[in-house]
Amino acid sequence: MSRLSHSEIHMVHRIGWLRAAVLGANDGILSTSSLVVGVATAGTGRTEVLVAALAGLVAGAMSMAAGEYVSVSSQTDAENADLDKERKELAEMPEAELEELTRIYQERGLTRDLAQQVAAQLTAQDALGAHARDELGISETVTSHPVQAAVVSALTFAAGAVVPLIVALLAPPAQIVVFVVVATLLALAVLGGLGASAGGAGILRGAMRVTLWGVLAMGATAVVGTLFGVTVG
Repeated sequence: MSRLSHSEIHMVHRIGWLRAAVLGANDGILSTSSLVVGVATAGTGRTEVLVAALAGLVAGAMSMAAGEYVSVSSQTDAENADLDKERKELAEMPEAELEELTRIYQERGLTRDLAQQVAAQLTAQDALGAHARDELGISETVTSHPVQAAVVSALTFAAGAVVPLIVALLAPPAQIVVFVVVATLLALAVLGGLGASAGGAGILRGAMRVTLWGVLAMGATAVVGTLFGVTVG
């Protein structure tokens, strides 16, 4: 393959959808499993457990979508505000902005003369793009996409929440808690490993850190269910 046609795909290119997907699936599995464990530990029947799990799935998916949309939209608004400010400064103070860009390149190791040449050429080609990328840290790679984040979060939350829901449906009534806990920890370990692998990190470390929080969350809800429920006979 010619070097001129060489193209690289870096992990950071995945950060937009990867963050939303991992967060959604992890939250779906963990929050729904914790809900199932808490309700089941309180001594309620399978029907009540399933209703709680289904309600948690629907409410959680909508909550994740709304939360991601609002959060990422706020980030987008901040980025747009910075770009508007930069656009105005470029129109009113072009020389000062050129000097600012020159100093940025100097701080990165270029000589004064070379930094001036680079700043001048980039400004002539795309002044706003140069300042957005090198001064503000905004680029196409990290640009926010509210709708994408909302949809991915909702779908992955629902996909994750289906795991404890199905397990609770198929497990023996007296052993719902045990089956859900085991299935959840396995699912979290797999999810953590996959997320770490997709992000270029260590699989074992990713699996362990997610599983640890799963144990803590389900343990806490089990305590609540035991304290405020009735003992399963």
